[in-house]
Amino acid sequence: MSYVVTENCIKCKYMDCVEVCPVDCFYEGENMLVINPDECIDCGVCEPECPAEAIKPDTEPDLDGWLALNAQYAKEWPNVTMKREPPADAKDWDGIAGKKAQFSSNPGEGD
Repeated sequence: MSYVVTENCIKCKYMDCVEVCPVDCFYEGENMLVINPDECIDCGVCEPECPAEAIKPDTEPDLDGWLALNAQYAKEWPNVTMKREPPADAKDWDGIAGKKAQFSSNPGEGD
């Protein structure tokens, strides 16, 4: 089992989860974060830290697509271990359905 970053992270990209991860398994895209499922130790400390409730255990139903997305982009995007400020409009995007269309495959800054 691992944890998975899901759709609600898109355009919110709160980074509270990053600073509590004991194994630094978060990777940063332009407008969301992902978790490397091969590095995640299933500790779960990141899940309650996410203000957007975008982190879920991979045992929840219908997450196969998000697990694949996390695995793919964790290989392409830079590792991130330090919390930074979310986008200025993060609260405006929090909870909006259908954000997958806003997903960017571009990498973020990383550390």
